Amino acid sequence: MDAIILQILNGLDKGSAYALIALGLTLIFGTLGVVNFAHGALFMIGAFCAVTLNKILTISYITIDETRTDFLGNPLKVENTYIERWFGPEIGSAIIDWSVPLAILFSIPIMVAIGFIMERGLIKHFYRRDHADQILVTFGLAIVLQEIIKYFYGANPIPTPAPEVFRGSFDFGMLLGFDPNVIIYPYWRLVYFSFSALIIGAVFAFLQFTTFGMVVRAGMADRETVGLLGINIDRRFTIMFGIAAAVAGMAGVMYAPINSPNYHMGMDFLVLSFVVVVVGGMGSLPGAVLAGFLLGILESFASMNEVKTLLPGIDQIIIYLVAIIILLTRPRGLMGRKGVMEE
Repeated sequence: MDAIILQILNGLDKGSAYALIALGLTLIFGTLGVVNFAHGALFMIGAFCAVTLNKILTISYITIDETRTDFLGNPLKVENTYIERWFGPEIGSAIIDWSVPLAILFSIPIMVAIGFIMERGLIKHFYRRDHADQILVTFGLAIVLQEIIKYFYGANPIPTPAPEVFRGSFDFGMLLGFDPNVIIYPYWRLVYFSFSALIIGAVFAFLQFTTFGMVVRAGMADRETVGLLGINIDRRFTIMFGIAAAVAGMAGVMYAPINSPNYHMGMDFLVLSFVVVVVGGMGSLPGAVLAGFLLGILESFASMNEVKTLLPGIDQIIIYLVAIIILLTRPRGLMGRKGVMEE
């Protein structure tokens, strides 16, 4: 039972990332009808927003401490950060320690701007083109963004620590009545799951309960009729592209302490997240979230040593195997709508 609970927790962790990326993919496809293969690159850029803010906050200068000497007897050179100089040692060090959560605020305007530029500068020219053309151009854009990140940040992963208070592990089993140290789970992974649930809930609430969201949902169902009512639906869809980019960016920011950012992390998640979108049903927001968590949990169970002993390599193909089974039995996915990507 303890192993099952641990794998469910691991699955929710993976599923959170899949669901957030798939949610953004589905928002873009449902509003603009564009299959955006550059969405994983937005997740990667979000993670590097956390890296960038951490580097900015730790910019330092050298001072000479006459009261201390090095091993040669010379006055000791001490490295100090500007943030600690401006705000004091305690507040400055706290700001540096909490750089990842602060990077959420740092990333939102950057990701929205990137989303607007992508949509207005490139993707709008492919609205009426075949989905194959959309996939090719957005996949090429993803490779370009990936190489830009590689040029400026290098090819090696960059560790980005979580705040110190969340660096330990939580004895989850104690809450459920198990013996101590049976189910140990990192605090930050629990934070990431909670954050994902909050963002997903906020997106659904925005679409469901705001006038802007209602118009967008109406436009997703019948774009032409909404346009005939005098509503500039294109402008609203552009804003939704920016929101989807911001969601992907925030997901990447919070994932940075879990998996050190590297230039290919967007591609690692993109293919799996696109499978999640297809399994959930193209254009279905609830389907994307449901499939994200479902496939995350299945992948987690498939990675257990007992399972891999019986079925070697199953952890590498389980998501695709489940996708094949679901699409054979439900061609539109779990919650897909009739007419979406159908001739």
